[in-house]
Amino acid sequence: MTAERAHSGVRPVVRRLPETLVNRIAAGEVVERPASALKELVENSLDAGARRVDVVLRDGGRTLIQVSDDGHGLDPDTLSLAVERHATSKLPDDDLTHISTLGFRGEALPSIGAVSRLSITSRAAGAPAAWRIRVEGGAVGAPEPAALTAGTRVEIRDLFYATPARLKFLKIPRTEQSHALEILQRLAMAAPTVGFTLSDGTRTLLNLEAAQGDLFEVRLARLGAVLGRDFAADALPIDAERQGYRLTGYAGLPTLHRRTSAHQYLFVNGRPVRDRLLLGAVRGAYMDFVASDRHPMLALFLELPAEEVDVNVHPAKTEVRFRDAGLVRGLIVGALKHALAEAGHRASASVGAATLGAFRPDGLRAHTGHAAPAWNTARWTPPPSEGLAEAQAAWQAPSTDRVGHTLDFGAAPAARVENAPADPVAERHPLGAARAQVHGTYIVAQTEDGLVIVDQHAAHERLVYERMKDALAVGGVKSQALLLPEVVELEEAAVDRLVQRADEFAELGLVLEAFGQGAVVVREVPALLGKTDTAALIRDLADDLAEVGDAHALKDRLADVCGTMACHGSVRAGRRLSGDEMNALLRQMEATPHSGQCNHGRPTYVELKLTDIERLFGRR
Repeated sequence: MTAERAHSGVRPVVRRLPETLVNRIAAGEVVERPASALKELVENSLDAGARRVDVVLRDGGRTLIQVSDDGHGLDPDTLSLAVERHATSKLPDDDLTHISTLGFRGEALPSIGAVSRLSITSRAAGAPAAWRIRVEGGAVGAPEPAALTAGTRVEIRDLFYATPARLKFLKIPRTEQSHALEILQRLAMAAPTVGFTLSDGTRTLLNLEAAQGDLFEVRLARLGAVLGRDFAADALPIDAERQGYRLTGYAGLPTLHRRTSAHQYLFVNGRPVRDRLLLGAVRGAYMDFVASDRHPMLALFLELPAEEVDVNVHPAKTEVRFRDAGLVRGLIVGALKHALAEAGHRASASVGAATLGAFRPDGLRAHTGHAAPAWNTARWTPPPSEGLAEAQAAWQAPSTDRVGHTLDFGAAPAARVENAPADPVAERHPLGAARAQVHGTYIVAQTEDGLVIVDQHAAHERLVYERMKDALAVGGVKSQALLLPEVVELEEAAVDRLVQRADEFAELGLVLEAFGQGAVVVREVPALLGKTDTAALIRDLADDLAEVGDAHALKDRLADVCGTMACHGSVRAGRRLSGDEMNALLRQMEATPHSGQCNHGRPTYVELKLTDIERLFGRR
């Protein structure tokens, strides 16, 4: 149609679009779905100093979105201005470089009013009466007296009725409701001193009371209410500052992870944002501890000078641009790594709760979320207190003491260790004293107030991996020459990949070279690995290189290469250990940071408190 008109010689006429049509076009950028409209209204409530925000959604927000707050309210003249485009009270100096509020563009209310039936009822603080203004499809009415005790109530009815095309693209009510709930939860995490409720008109979907007290305590309480008790129990506090940028918040232990990154939250100057910088920084910090397809849970709050960040990137105000993105990334990575190192060998407390649940007849249902059994109210193991954390830290040995130190796994006894001799002193260690080995795979240790079950392969894999990193940091991994060099046959492409990285492998203690076509000869292996299946190790490394590609140095991919070596050099499941060997493994775990999880994010041990075990058998 346009092409035919152009060839016909008819000159198009440039004209100014009607104001109502302009507002509807602009609404497409600001109001994408009911959750977008809800976000704008709740941000206005928070900017108005509200201490409580109540939200009602019907049909997922399609027929009604109602937001009520106890903020400072608006007078009738301000109401009329509030529904005009680009009218705002949040830029008194017209300075876009010093934005201290969540909203500032002055587009939300007129955009919403252009595509819905909008009603705003407000009573200014100290005013004798409330006033209401209505906007229907862009047509603005005059303010009229109304009844309201305090604050503001905004109602959006029949969203997108004026733009039927957009209405057709909405999802089912349940999906739209879930998006709105997510938006409200993000805003609630950023404002823990404000109470929030969300209802669908018949039942309450979210009820968060306003918290009071220390900032870190208040945040943890709100994050626990939103993300669950597991996060509150297994979260590590984050507090770091660099060049005027301050990062606070909480990060979950590596054993507390999810399938997607949906539970990773970043707030910049109190504003919830989605930023790829966060995802990359988190992956870099957790690279050694979590499998590549798993994502740790965390919530980080970044405070920085307003002129150092641009929030005027998109009308939705969910994207930001940092003046010094490298500084932000370095701050996040450094703070997370420091917190993980401080955690020592601590593993997720929820692992013990899941273990106890597995002993229950309906334990499986409890942890899949399909049922809430009565025993779910039992008190689970809390995170270590400050005193216990200090006691654990006391067992942390300097990293230099671990270089080259290996467990003595000589000739193992033929029979499984059933009962190791009692050692009251060893029981006072954080991981206790070894009592038995079960199925040649799991070590059972007794502590002063419970027991610990250790996966010997996963635990030793972490120990070997940490020793390899320490050795690299001080000059390279020591190698051990093979009495008889081993020839490993591979595809020619795999051989080429290995030979091209031979110098880098040599720094890791692995010396190899080409051996004719389709084979490599291995002359030395890392001494830390001990006896290992050299052929299987070489094949796995060749597969790793195929995934890494040629653009990355091996040292930059320690989690892949060293992790593969550590896996081959660790104590295998099925290996029977003596009592001394088991206790040696426990002591090294206590002295090695990050030993609470293997390189893939799985827990290396489970701790069960005696009180919980007694409840299991009805003794309490």
